[in-house]
Amino acid sequence: MELTVGSLVEGKVKSITKFGAFILLPENRTGMVHISEVSDQYVSDIHDHLAEGQLVRTKVIGIDSSGKISLSVKRAKEPSGSASEKPRAERPAASKPPLTFEEKLRQFMSDSDSRISGSRQYEHKTKTRKR
Repeated sequence: MELTVGSLVEGKVKSITKFGAFILLPENRTGMVHISEVSDQYVSDIHDHLAEGQLVRTKVIGIDSSGKISLSVKRAKEPSGSASEKPRAERPAASKPPLTFEEKLRQFMSDSDSRISGSRQYEHKTKTRKR
């Protein structure tokens, strides 16, 4: 089986380190899943998500010139029903039309002016203090 970037492969967790997990792939090849590619959420301890000997479905996200295989567990998950898609489907239709460029610019300038005047007031207060 030829591994290519983007292909889905199943493997067994061979070993776990603090920075990721090594996965035994078909044909006795080994790939690595970096801790950032284990889950969509922040992973502080990889042992909460993977265990040695566990079968995992991974996606090949890179193969460098020396043959090292980079894998991802989170990218191998099915796209249907994912948490990121649900809020978009349930989002109500916008009641106001989108702002034009001029309206956005006017709003930005107003916000910017109020922030500048607020920082000037703070600056004035700090300069009058005796030390």
